Amino acid sequence: MWQVSEQKKKSGWLWRLGVLATGMGAAGVVIFRGCWHGKMSWPVRFRDHSYQVCLGCGIKRLFDEQAFRAYGPYSYDLNSLIARDQTRVREIPARTEPAAHRTAS
Repeated sequence: MWQVSEQKKKSGWLWRLGVLATGMGAAGVVIFRGCWHGKMSWPVRFRDHSYQVCLGCGIKRLFDEQAFRAYGPYSYDLNSLIARDQTRVREIPARTEPAAHRTAS
């Protein structure tokens, strides 16, 4: 009959424990970190705003068509993103045209 040494029994047990610990660590990272938003959709137009959607979790982010890049925070509620963007635009002071240069005389 086959006899397994005591050393082999311990190493098999430690190997299984290591695999279990690695799996638990990876699960912890996924739980605490969540989605990395690595796959975003093409920009979608809604009213006067464009946004992208994460294909993994469905979170949204506004998109600037002129610069062709996403900006601002992530949110599941598109209306709150649009409202936040509109208040941000209102808070930025409008650039005024410089006054015509006048001579001192």
